[in-house]
Amino acid sequence: VQLQASGGGLVQAGGSLRLSCAVSGRTLSSYDMGWFRQAPGKERRFVAAMTSGGGAIYYVDSVKGRFTISRDNAKNTVYLQMNSLKPEDTAVYYCARVSKSGSIWSSYGSWGQGTLVTVSS
Repeated sequence: VQLQASGGGLVQAGGSLRLSCAVSGRTLSSYDMGWFRQAPGKERRFVAAMTSGGGAIYYVDSVKGRFTISRDNAKNTVYLQMNSLKPEDTAVYYCARVSKSGSIWSSYGSWGQGTLVTVSS
């Protein structure tokens, strides 16, 4: 499975961006999918996830009410709509296949290329 994130860029605080993740090699509908981000000098961290059928959605507390994950299985694409962006959202964003153990979401397989989001104050 190959993953390609896109849609990042430079935006002012309070602005919006929509990230896309194109999945190739396998059918997207088979997988739970998630978004992670890695801020400069920090570890990669979970942001959001959606189950394969879209029936369940999870967010890290810091993005609840601002970010929305969605998917179009027909287009083999996962999205992350980011509103009310803050400087602390600045990071490289990655999509990944994910699995859940207890309350913890983890990625598996390849990461693919991320997309840089920079939020200026």
